Amino acid sequence: MTQQGTFTADEAQELAVVVRSGFIESRHIGSAIVLDQHGDVQRSIGAPASPVFPRSSLKPFQAIAVMNSGVQLNGAHAVLATASHTGTFKHMSTVRAMLATAGLTEDALKCPPAWPQDEQARTEMIRQGVGQQRIAMNCSGKHAAMLLACAANGWDTASYLHPDHPMQRAALDTVERFTGEKPAAVATDGCGAPVFAVSLAGLARGVARLRTSSASSPFAIYRNAGILVDAVLEDAWGIQGPGTPNTLVIERLGVFAKLGAEGVMVMAAKDGTTVALKMLDGSGRAATLVGLELLVRAGALPRDDVDALLPELGLRITGGGADVGEIAVSPTL
Repeated sequence: MTQQGTFTADEAQELAVVVRSGFIESRHIGSAIVLDQHGDVQRSIGAPASPVFPRSSLKPFQAIAVMNSGVQLNGAHAVLATASHTGTFKHMSTVRAMLATAGLTEDALKCPPAWPQDEQARTEMIRQGVGQQRIAMNCSGKHAAMLLACAANGWDTASYLHPDHPMQRAALDTVERFTGEKPAAVATDGCGAPVFAVSLAGLARGVARLRTSSASSPFAIYRNAGILVDAVLEDAWGIQGPGTPNTLVIERLGVFAKLGAEGVMVMAAKDGTTVALKMLDGSGRAATLVGLELLVRAGALPRDDVDALLPELGLRITGGGADVGEIAVSPTL
């Protein structure tokens, strides 16, 4: 019996390389798709029709499902609903404020406890003798938003992660409406919520629809999508964290960017040109670089602007404390 899964190595293409002292030490293979500003396929790499788990790249659609349920999310609250945050004190206080609007506390969160990825917050929690906390987990904003939907609609808050819960059925419906696909599989994400397998082509289609939505649309689903995008562009610190790749790309380039675990990345430029990609080995270290390069080649971003940002994306390879190489786009891309 053949096990269900994503595309194979034979179907993938080399997307990035790791160069150490002039020698290619590692190669990242994967698949990607580029849609132009009209939503047409401009470039197909590897096997973008194969299903993948987008992981946290699905969060924008889950956040829109919350908003469609009658919850008004604006500003930083909207951003945290779609964030994979680093757990700064500002992130955690924002999530607490979200919960407080429904009279809930962090005890209602069902995501697993974690240490903050932010070093300052983690160090301070350890200094105070505070252990891992659910609110510090990078998906706590998404979970808080789902709890707000439960509170607003009278849904059970204890079972909000169950695939048959009204919250998760709403999330599935939103994913299907934006991507135009029925999921090929459903699994449990790292945070405990359901995650739906769709193709990179469908994922890109959904993100393009999201990016080109307007906060003044007469249709609620697209109005909420427009509100979400505007919030992310305004408060980019929230979607990941200060100095992190997603936040930097949004702040400096005006690109809507959302990472997903296991090497997934989606990016959509102001004109609607959209990239969705997955590194087959699950590493995300080159995902931002490849996504930006594909947008540059599509004519959606100026190369000079991207080149100016690259030194801040952690792409240098060191040896003995000195720079000896870099993570680079594959010569065959």
